[in-house]
Amino acid sequence: MALKFYTNPMSRGQIARWALHEAGADYDQVLLDYDTTMKADDYLQVNPMGKVPAIDHDGKVVTEGAAICAYLAEAFPDAGLAPTAEERADYFRWLFFTAGPVEAAITNRSLGFEVEPDKERMAGYGNYDRVVDVLDAKFQADAYVCGKRFTMADVYVGAQVVWGTQFGTLPKRESFGGYAKRVTDRAAYQAAKAVDDALISENG
Repeated sequence: MALKFYTNPMSRGQIARWALHEAGADYDQVLLDYDTTMKADDYLQVNPMGKVPAIDHDGKVVTEGAAICAYLAEAFPDAGLAPTAEERADYFRWLFFTAGPVEAAITNRSLGFEVEPDKERMAGYGNYDRVVDVLDAKFQADAYVCGKRFTMADVYVGAQVVWGTQFGTLPKRESFGGYAKRVTDRAAYQAAKAVDDALISENG
């Protein structure tokens, strides 16, 4: 099966590359530049948003990091990263909690926007501190999204926690540090990171 991966090494494409390595997928990469090829007509036919990552798997396009992770877990079942019946609730709950409230709260704070207390009901995430506390409590209680077992949800959630603690968009709490170490110790993470690091170095 042909799989084409559209990315830039300094982007959320790092999440999709990690997911591809976890899945054991063979892929052809297409490197895009933010100001030129990512906004060119050819790529806008793939993703009209002009954003990466995106994958084209046998003519079927998937965009958005969380969706790519969930798709790859099902498309490559031999990797064993899709949820079991017992894990599905936690898998989807925390995957989309991170893609929604966590990312929105972090983005808004990074842009200097804070939700006023009387407006919190209008924001899906309420406020930044509540989101952080909920995520912190999750990883105080569990080693991974689905408890004791690593699943593809940990690629997306893990990437957000790793980046958040590295770049200061999440506080350095003990639960986040422990979780980040567990996911970054994985061979697939290290292999994917090495590819993106090499590409960044090659392109200055």
